[in-house]
Amino acid sequence: MAVQTAGETGGRKASRFSEEGSTLGLILKYAFLAIVVGFLTFSGWQLLQDGSYPFAATFFITALFITLVYVRRTTVPLRWIAPGLIFLILFQLYPVVFTVYTAFTNYSTGRNVEKAVAIRSIENQTYVPEGAPTFNWTPLQADDGTAAIWVINPATNEAFLAVPDQEWVPASDIEGLVLGADGLPTTIPGYTVQANNQRFLFVSANQGITFGTEEQGAQVTSSTEAKETRQKYVYDEAQDAVIDVATGTPYVNQEGIFTSAEGQIVTPGFPVNVGMENFTKILTDPAFRGPFFQIFIWTFVWAFLSVLETFILGMFLALTMNSPNLPMQRFLRVLLILPYAIPPFITVKVWVGLLNPVLGIIGTQWNPGWFTSPFWAKIGILMVNLWLGYPYMFLIILGALQSIPQDMYEAAKVDGAGPLYQFRRLTLPLLLVSIGPLLIGSFAFNFNNFAIIDLYNQGGPPMPGGGVAGFTDILISYTYKIAFGGTRGNDYGLAAAISIIIFIIVGAVTVFNFRYTGQLEEVSENV
Repeated sequence: MAVQTAGETGGRKASRFSEEGSTLGLILKYAFLAIVVGFLTFSGWQLLQDGSYPFAATFFITALFITLVYVRRTTVPLRWIAPGLIFLILFQLYPVVFTVYTAFTNYSTGRNVEKAVAIRSIENQTYVPEGAPTFNWTPLQADDGTAAIWVINPATNEAFLAVPDQEWVPASDIEGLVLGADGLPTTIPGYTVQANNQRFLFVSANQGITFGTEEQGAQVTSSTEAKETRQKYVYDEAQDAVIDVATGTPYVNQEGIFTSAEGQIVTPGFPVNVGMENFTKILTDPAFRGPFFQIFIWTFVWAFLSVLETFILGMFLALTMNSPNLPMQRFLRVLLILPYAIPPFITVKVWVGLLNPVLGIIGTQWNPGWFTSPFWAKIGILMVNLWLGYPYMFLIILGALQSIPQDMYEAAKVDGAGPLYQFRRLTLPLLLVSIGPLLIGSFAFNFNNFAIIDLYNQGGPPMPGGGVAGFTDILISYTYKIAFGGTRGNDYGLAAAISIIIFIIVGAVTVFNFRYTGQLEEVSENV
């Protein structure tokens, strides 16, 4: 007879516990997977119902990707990077794709919702028919927090409970209803009668809400009166138009806005594809062409001068601080990088205060127009950026200088090379090789340095006839103003088109400069 050892018994128990643990882990994994995929699918479906097809497609694709990665065994390596890929798709790739899509539409103020949402919003608009009865009303609040009203028809003295999207309930059909001597309810099951001093707040919070249905409903129009309302517009898919129920007037879809023959419009509208119109507007529309090209040139000048001035000052200070005979060297280095340690939004505002013509220490003594003159505003902003940028250049150049072998300088001295020749033939080429990519990055950063432009003078002073454009605006701040800062509305489609132009410019400059950096590496091999 076989005898089981203690080791065999323990092994079987461990195996059983391992199988139970793996089963439980598998159940939990698929439960979590079902929740995540279900949430993404449900969100995608809701977006699909609202007409947000690109965003809905992104959610569906993400749900499918997660399912394939976590179900198939062949995709096990992808599980480690799947969360990062998902966030990359949702927060990087999708915004890029949506920006490109928006650049070819007229997405703007008045056209900022999807067509299905716009139609639903328009069909929810109501009007008061001629001769419609006027009701007295009392504010109510349901136990779940929703609003309702008690309406009384003065002509017939009939009373009803009116709830949004539900038929009116006559007072005779409500069980447990208690009316006071004035005919107003004191007790309604499921509702609380609000005090009269809450009427104005109730009107403000429920403006435009119909209590009842399309067939019988009322809206509160004052603190004492409510009027019967009807649906004002109906969408006709055959004509792609909304019809005014009261007058029969059709409002036909014209580039996302429902417009009548007389030019009257019904809002909200929705974005439609306009092809290259936004790009041609930049080149042909006088309202954009002049300001755009001025800002375009200034953006390049601004980025180039910002890199040049910070590089020159940072290099001068680095060469000085790299001297072994300089006293208090460490202390001076700490002082020189202090501007780098202070947040830029604080530093810029400090400089704005210093240059203030009324209260500033500099502005009260010398004010050539730091904020009002197109030329001096640019000088002022370059000066502030020099203060912000030189510590960065100082640090990287100082590190690069310390990495250059000293025996090269000793050999140059033996050959009779002076300090200027050593700098021009040794120091500068080797510096450009090591910090060349950083200079490219600095150029790209300043090309899109929105913060300092906005904090200094919000792109001002204003450019006459340039709309939202200012003389110190760069392309990114001009784009921001078009998208979000317009006093006459925001043009997201045009802003997206300019964003694409910015991307192409920065990409082209980057490629060019990287090739130039490669040439510098070839030069360094001959040094």
